[in-house]
Amino acid sequence: MKTLQKLAPLAALLVLPTLGFAQDATEAAEAAAPGFDEIGPYIMTTLLFLVGGFLVMWMAAGFAMLEAGLVRSKNVTMQCAKNIALFSIAGIMYWFVGFNLMYPGDGWTVAGYVGTLFSPAVLEPVGLGAADASLDYASVGSDFFFQLMFCATTASIVSGTLAERIKLWPFLIFVVVLTGFIYPIEASWQWGGGWLSEMGFSDFAGSTLVHAAGGFAALAGALVLGPRIGKYSKDGRVMPIPGSNLALATLGTFILWLGWFGFNGGSQLAAGTVGDITDVSRIFANTNMAAAAGAVTALILTQIMYKKPDLTMVLNGALAGLVSITAGPLDPTLFGALWIGAIGGIIVVVTVPMLDKMKIDDVVGAIPVHLLAGIWGTIAVPFYTEGTSFVTQIIGVVSIGVFVFVVSIIVWIILKAVMGIRVSEEDEITGLDMAEMGMEAYPEFSKG
Repeated sequence: MKTLQKLAPLAALLVLPTLGFAQDATEAAEAAAPGFDEIGPYIMTTLLFLVGGFLVMWMAAGFAMLEAGLVRSKNVTMQCAKNIALFSIAGIMYWFVGFNLMYPGDGWTVAGYVGTLFSPAVLEPVGLGAADASLDYASVGSDFFFQLMFCATTASIVSGTLAERIKLWPFLIFVVVLTGFIYPIEASWQWGGGWLSEMGFSDFAGSTLVHAAGGFAALAGALVLGPRIGKYSKDGRVMPIPGSNLALATLGTFILWLGWFGFNGGSQLAAGTVGDITDVSRIFANTNMAAAAGAVTALILTQIMYKKPDLTMVLNGALAGLVSITAGPLDPTLFGALWIGAIGGIIVVVTVPMLDKMKIDDVVGAIPVHLLAGIWGTIAVPFYTEGTSFVTQIIGVVSIGVFVFVVSIIVWIILKAVMGIRVSEEDEITGLDMAEMGMEAYPEFSKG
């Protein structure tokens, strides 16, 4: 025992140099590794895309619930099926062709107008280290995930307008074309560095690129498809067709309202600095203000015009306020967001009856909310955003509108000629749940 005690100091002397070398190696490794100042912006922006992306993904549930509530009970299963199918199709098509078509980099097929065709998206390798990552932006996976959600949103807008009389498979074929080609091409003109971007057009989060584009595609479909049976009488009267569940429609609106914080906030596209994250918080506040103003405006207007408030108009007023602020949610003051959103609410209340006079049957009001309020929000950008002009904004809106509407109506006409897009009169009266799906959302209602 005494021998061991005598040897202990000698052993310690032998170990100390080893410990010193290990400490030196650790310090050298720490010095070589990038610090948070270098990797922080990459991490925070990637996190912004992921959080923003799953918030926008939740908007898919909002659209499904809104539409399920605003259609008749005999068509609810069909609307739910369409919404989950279109979201899934968008996910596949945006990977297969859409992402690189929308963000071609230097790989334009037609410079500034058409990106890389049939080039599937590729993510970073597993276990990517800081030394191999492109630290000047965010991970490709997070960017792809975030942008995919916008693509799916565009298709969701079309679903509600054409409800209660369109066949399932022709609609889904149109979704393939819309999410794989139409949306990525027109979005590349601005967000992919295309010709509208070079011109100075500004659409921060997609009032026109997403919402108005979906509205134009929906309008084209409604014109080719025609109105529902019984919506318009022969003497020109409009016959109201109430939805099945306004509680679901209200839930859907609140879900969409929540998801919009990711939609607009994530479109800051950066979270690595104090300025960036402060701007995200400003976008949240303006987004909420515009929605509130749109809802309150619709509430007051319907009370004045119809002697009683109309819940469906109030719901769409909130959504129109959200769409209106989406093109420029960063720069306005809170008062600016208020009046921009309020005009969105006015647009809904005024244009819904106008569409009925033209016998354009829009089941959920998507054309006033997304198309018309989207146009308004895009044109309003120069009121607060420096370096933009009303002329450039109008050129952008018209260009995107013409492209999306013309291509969409061609696709709808082809589908109508080849396979038919409308169910039979008997099936429409029976309801698409049984005619197209063979199951009912509320089976107990039909059993005696």
